[in-house]
Amino acid sequence: MTAAQSLPLALLAAYLLGSVPFAVIVSRGFGLKDPRSYGSGNPGATNVLRSGNKLAALLTLLGDGAKGAVAVLLAHHFLAGQALEPAMERIFLGGVALSVFFGHLFPVFLRFKGGKGVATAAGVLLALDPLLGLSVLGVWLVVAALSRYSSLAALCAAAASPLLAGMMWGFNLLVAAVAVMAMALVGKHWVNIQRLLAGQESKIGSKKK
Repeated sequence: MTAAQSLPLALLAAYLLGSVPFAVIVSRGFGLKDPRSYGSGNPGATNVLRSGNKLAALLTLLGDGAKGAVAVLLAHHFLAGQALEPAMERIFLGGVALSVFFGHLFPVFLRFKGGKGVATAAGVLLALDPLLGLSVLGVWLVVAALSRYSSLAALCAAAASPLLAGMMWGFNLLVAAVAVMAMALVGKHWVNIQRLLAGQESKIGSKKK
């Protein structure tokens, strides 16, 4: 089966993998409340941390990041056996990257109400290019350490990601996929942006209300 013929199946598989709700699964495993019922209501690692269980939050973070990385790494593995034009390879990788990312944002298993995609996007970027992923992660860590606002760190990292990708790869279709992820991340943080401007945003490690 050629890459073009396999692309629809790859996109569906990536979307379903992205839809796996690690925040809910891990919380149930630890006997915690559903993360959609407290704090920001977001099924993600930062909100799970508000439960006070750091291990559960860490496992959620790793799970959400891993599914993004696994989808892209499997796509890389498949493409290694194909003789493709660079443009087609970028379309395939970019499509898989976006599918697993949007699977997390709009998961079929949670009635299309998912997380904000920060960890999954990080996993995707690390698998696409470790240097890019680490650079974007560095932006997140610096802003988070200085501000203690996870949302602000995510917004800064999202804004930096397509610029860094363009500098490293040149501007192409794969960079366009990174830009789409960045815009979606900003959109998913719209409420957080309003809270930041109002001085009402919760800081990292704050307890659930």
